[in-house]
Amino acid sequence: MTRAMNVVPPRGGRILLAMLPFVLIAIIYVIGSAERRAANPDDKLLPPISEMAATTKRLAAEPDRRSGEYVLWVDTAASLRRLALGLGIAAAVGLAIGLTIGLLPVAGAGFGTLFAVLSMIPPMAVLPILFIVFGLGELSKVMLIIIGVTPTLIRDLSLEVSAMPREQLIKAQTLGASTWQVAIRVVLPQIMPRLLKCLRLMIGPAFLFLISAEAIASDVGLGYRIFLVRRYLSMDVILPYVVWITLLAFLLDLALVYIGRRAFPWAFVQEPR
Repeated sequence: MTRAMNVVPPRGGRILLAMLPFVLIAIIYVIGSAERRAANPDDKLLPPISEMAATTKRLAAEPDRRSGEYVLWVDTAASLRRLALGLGIAAAVGLAIGLTIGLLPVAGAGFGTLFAVLSMIPPMAVLPILFIVFGLGELSKVMLIIIGVTPTLIRDLSLEVSAMPREQLIKAQTLGASTWQVAIRVVLPQIMPRLLKCLRLMIGPAFLFLISAEAIASDVGLGYRIFLVRRYLSMDVILPYVVWITLLAFLLDLALVYIGRRAFPWAFVQEPR
């Protein structure tokens, strides 16, 4: 008897199964939109897909009447720039401090608990403080991503280093390696795959922090546009922007998986294809 847990669909079947939920969601949306429009032709909650497609085309392919800019692409560029800066700095700081805390017992005793506590602080709670300290410009938005992501990266990477077999570190020291050489040549190559996997998990929270900051104080960006048009109930703008943000996050995730498979195939061999 074949158990369900042993049934592995072929590649074509996996693609179909992956697409099925999205098709069902689209069908449910189309039916719900049609019913609401039939009951109320002025309904704005569930605009037809054709209406959203026309709005998206206008935002992406037609220059704004006042600024002359292509709104969707300007918003996307601004948000991705902030996201890249925030995640890039968070990754560098998290890698350096996480490796240090995990490798050096003195650093772990002194700062391990501190960053464990910092990782528990809701980043949105400190957003007003960031606006007060750093102002309403770009820095406060990038800092929110850094503060929201870095402590979690530090905690996860330090635990990864601490869990490494002690035999590896002892052998390296026996062969004459210094602490710096052990960190760079033994520990760093083994935690880099973990860093990429942590970044994949943090893409969603990073977008959340970014959109929240843009919604409160910004004049351009994906979050700014969503909260700008909400007062007009412009769901034909909000829903495409939400889908676009989701697609961007998915593409970033795929990019990290690709980098991981190319650079560390031994660590990403179990990733789904």
